[in-house]
Amino acid sequence: MSSSGFEPTIFSRIIAREIPATIVAETEHIIAFLDIAPKAPVHVVVTTKDPQYQNVVELAAGNPALLAELVAVAERIADERTNGQFRLVFNTGAAAGQTVFHVHAHVLGSQESTDSLGEDSLGAL
Repeated sequence: MSSSGFEPTIFSRIIAREIPATIVAETEHIIAFLDIAPKAPVHVVVTTKDPQYQNVVELAAGNPALLAELVAVAERIADERTNGQFRLVFNTGAAAGQTVFHVHAHVLGSQESTDSLGEDSLGAL
């Protein structure tokens, strides 16, 4: 258990390099890595290194500049991996499919401009 009394999330453990991940981008405040169960040809998780925000609503209210940085990193990844055409998905709450309660976004896209993400790619993220 952490000093706050909560178990660290899997993302906190990736940030601490306790769990391996394929990291594709990192700044002082943000880390991005390939999703271990991709729902699209390109599926990258982008999260903050600060675990205090459980979802995007909390992050927007508590630190809008950090949210803007997260979105900017996501856009950079999409520019590099999907020719700038992508979905940016935040799940908020268990009923909406959020399984890790550490704010994060999913960058979903295709590497080919002729490929399309079908509606089924919005399933369980």
